[in-house]
Amino acid sequence: MESTVPEPSGEPPHGPRPRDSGVFAWVPVLVILAGTVLSTIVGALLVLGWAKLSGTPWRALGFVRPRRWPLTVLAGVALGVAFKLAMKSVVMPLLGAPAVNPAYAYVAGNRDAFHALVVAIVFGAGFGEEVLFRGYLFDRLGRLLGRGPAATVATVLLTTVLFAAAHLSNQGIPGAEQALVIGLVFGTLYARSRALLFLMILHAAFDLTAAWLIYHGLERTVAHWFLR
Repeated sequence: MESTVPEPSGEPPHGPRPRDSGVFAWVPVLVILAGTVLSTIVGALLVLGWAKLSGTPWRALGFVRPRRWPLTVLAGVALGVAFKLAMKSVVMPLLGAPAVNPAYAYVAGNRDAFHALVVAIVFGAGFGEEVLFRGYLFDRLGRLLGRGPAATVATVLLTTVLFAAAHLSNQGIPGAEQALVIGLVFGTLYARSRALLFLMILHAAFDLTAAWLIYHGLERTVAHWFLR
């Protein structure tokens, strides 16, 4: 994918933005975290509200226009599907995960549940989780830790751990393990590109592939492609 790194904004790399210091810098973090407990889409919308109030440009959160829309969309979909199949058929079996995801077993053959899950994936995962765990947290941790190579590595690792922890309560250890791998890959991609759209498409395609496999009862088949 062609780089979509935003143009320099003229803002000092570590200088404060308007209303982005003191108490104001911490109260929104707590509000956004509280909203995220309700749902990732609520948390993401709170992030956008915070950006408006704090004078944070959207490009600082990864909202930059890709140079080639068709390539970005096609690459995101193709890589998302391939990544999910690789995780399901190789990585997760090596980690000892069950062939069938028990957290979403109710979706198998259930059309209404599948359609509801598709909506949740597109808005809650593809949009919400990327805004929160990549756009917002990278911006906040970058301000706290700096933006040098070591700080960037630390940011990738911290956001990866938080992303995995967020999946622990409803998907258990296997879900957290998968999220750990995803968070590391997505975080690394975002650290290089600082662009969210590709990751939103990649994330949505990954999860939609998972939902499609579950709905059609193909999880076990894919999980045993290479390892029995």
